Amino acid sequence: MFGINGPEFFVLLIIGILVIGPQRLPEYTQKLANLVKEVRRMASGAREQIKEEVGIDIDDVDWKKYDPRQYDPRRIIKEALLDDDTKPVSSGAPAAVAAASGAAVAAAGHAPARPQRVVQTLPPGAAAPFDTEAT
Repeated sequence: MFGINGPEFFVLLIIGILVIGPQRLPEYTQKLANLVKEVRRMASGAREQIKEEVGIDIDDVDWKKYDPRQYDPRRIIKEALLDDDTKPVSSGAPAAVAAASGAAVAAAGHAPARPQRVVQTLPPGAAAPFDTEAT
């Protein structure tokens, strides 16, 4: 608690009792007890409010699923790279999607051709176009 170990806490408690004095000690212990009760009441109220707003029981949440330590970026990248991209169409998929993808490949006989890239060359000695507003 606040980086204070047992003996340090005990010394602080003794100093606190000496500073407060025996006359005011019952009053301050009552105030401390009321403070603890109020904090417990507020924590309980906050828990109930969260339960009402979220709609789920906090105790039923699987907190291990949200633990950021389980997400190793190296493992995620490795699994993504080794994942097979050529997965077959599932049996639950619409038949039109499977038929359309099969028909397109069958009609072309091969993968669709890429459009040809057009490269424009400048005549010798001509300056390259330069846009002054672009920079």
